[in-house]
Amino acid sequence: MEALFYVIPLFMIGLAGYAATRLMRRSRDIRSAWNNGLTVEARCLRAFTTTRNDSTTQHHVYEFTTRDGRYIRFEEQYGPAMTVEGDIVTVHYLPDRPERATAHAPSPGKLAAGSGCVLLFLGVFIAFCIAFMLIVHTAFSALEGFGF
Repeated sequence: MEALFYVIPLFMIGLAGYAATRLMRRSRDIRSAWNNGLTVEARCLRAFTTTRNDSTTQHHVYEFTTRDGRYIRFEEQYGPAMTVEGDIVTVHYLPDRPERATAHAPSPGKLAAGSGCVLLFLGVFIAFCIAFMLIVHTAFSALEGFGF
């Protein structure tokens, strides 16, 4: 039974670490597309929203043709609400990874601030899990001293 107080927080730390890794990878892809990528016009094929836990997220599905003639379709979250089906937008992409394109307008400060806030939250979450495990360990050690 005592092991659950270590296994569950370790699992939660693993999930938070995975989320942080995915966030950093996507931020790096977007930043690289803005700084070193190519631009092309894309058509918005679909715009829709999803609602989860009273939070609404705007999604867009875009399609474009790379400069070497490949057709690429990708979905992106948190796009502008004013973009609707049929609109033409500018897309930034890296030639070797066009499926990781972005239609977000270059805004490095906003990207850094958003990523930083999420990473800070995940760091506090991980610290809380570690503190919880230390407190539980101390409590179980103290109970062991009393013969429990």
